Amino acid sequence: MALAVVHSRAVSGMSAPEVTVEVHLANGLPGFTLVGLPEAEVKEARERVRAALQNARFDFPSRRITVNMAPADLPKESARFDLPIAIGILAASGQIPAALLDRFEFAGELSLSAELRPINGALAMTLAVSRAAQSRTPRGFFLPADNADEASLVGGVPVYPARDLRQVVSHLEHLAGNAQAVAIPQHFAQVRLSPPTYPDFFDVKGQSAAKRALEIAAVGGHSVLLVGPPGTGKTMLAQRFPGLLPPMSLDEALESAAVLSLVGKFAPQRWATRVFRAPHHSASAPALVGGGALAAPGEISLAHHGVLFLDELPEFDRRVLEVLREPLETGRITIARAARHVDYPARFQLLAAMNPCPCGYHGHPTITCRCTPEMVSRYQDRISGPLLDRIDMRVEVPALSPDELTALPDGEVTRYAAMRVALAREMALERQGKPNDELNPAEVDKVCRPEGPVKQLLHAASARMGWSARAYNRVLKVARSIADVEGSETLASQHVAEAIQYRRSLRET
Repeated sequence: MALAVVHSRAVSGMSAPEVTVEVHLANGLPGFTLVGLPEAEVKEARERVRAALQNARFDFPSRRITVNMAPADLPKESARFDLPIAIGILAASGQIPAALLDRFEFAGELSLSAELRPINGALAMTLAVSRAAQSRTPRGFFLPADNADEASLVGGVPVYPARDLRQVVSHLEHLAGNAQAVAIPQHFAQVRLSPPTYPDFFDVKGQSAAKRALEIAAVGGHSVLLVGPPGTGKTMLAQRFPGLLPPMSLDEALESAAVLSLVGKFAPQRWATRVFRAPHHSASAPALVGGGALAAPGEISLAHHGVLFLDELPEFDRRVLEVLREPLETGRITIARAARHVDYPARFQLLAAMNPCPCGYHGHPTITCRCTPEMVSRYQDRISGPLLDRIDMRVEVPALSPDELTALPDGEVTRYAAMRVALAREMALERQGKPNDELNPAEVDKVCRPEGPVKQLLHAASARMGWSARAYNRVLKVARSIADVEGSETLASQHVAEAIQYRRSLRET
């Protein structure tokens, strides 16, 4: 009998728990058994591994092979376990040195010709290896060559990219003292970063009030609803908004990249670039929050530390929009399924756009609206009060006449506004260590401190407009962001008055 132990990683939400692949060879009728809660893709590894070993000119043992993947209660999915299973069989049968396996972790899908194919979640797995290494010497990580760039963005973990199974075996034999074997050099990120290609605010004429509101939203991380007739530039403004956001920190970049890596959407050249996700209004609730058999992340998690833009907001199914309520408050989403319970981050910045009525021309200066008051009311009521209560700023984007458009100068270049945003955000981070939108109620009381006329103005507006406690705090957060834009350490009446204007109901916009 022979036994080999190989280390690998599963992916469960944003975590990548360690999986121990134990390969046992015993006498008896030839067989290949996989245990440890494997999904269908993992069970199919039997045929892929058998063909890969034979085509790579290794001996496939004609013995009873048992592969156990521990812990047994953790579901194992995807073909990433092909490589550790193959290495375990080779080590258990004495074809490669087994003493070195404890120094490495392995993940990769094998083709029938023994080539290694890329996998999803490589960055999330490497990040887990890095965090586990805080208490011990980090293990090296063997991965498919196509995953090497994204994995090596995580510092502190030796990454060894391999094109096929033979390269992995050759490296292990080299470490065991075989002078003829070729080692795999440790890979370091060699990524040519592409600068963000967001459209520029220079293209947007007029709409100075909306641009001002978006600048304030970028400073504090606030959610925004743009309301206006068709063709007034709501989508243009939203598409240019990511260019205003401050540069991502290292932790933000790693978290964003790790989520995208789970679904194979991360491109290393887009490292530290804010994500802009714009799902169609026909999207389902699982598409937004995540779900499915594998509890995959949805749009709100893929937009983590980026922007989620919902155009034509009332056209979304109301039940779909309601799933946004908890993530907007907590910045996380928990997906519960019968066999899975996973958490994903969802600290996104919500931008939404809508017409004021079904025909779109309610309040238009020159085009007559064809909608009755009841139709307008029903259309606007498609967005529930609890959801609207969580949207910090409601901004009107009015129609401009052709004469106004031709007479107006070009807009301000995005980079100038982005510099102001970065300075104001830095002021907030130095003061409280987080953006204004993430302040809890106790921190709002400490940081904002409305006093005298400012407090009286807030109380009067709250009583007149019927604000909830949440709305009251959100107005204070927006006012704090306005003060940061102005470079003021204290809240003044004009800051609060402007924040109150952004809290108007839809019927007032």
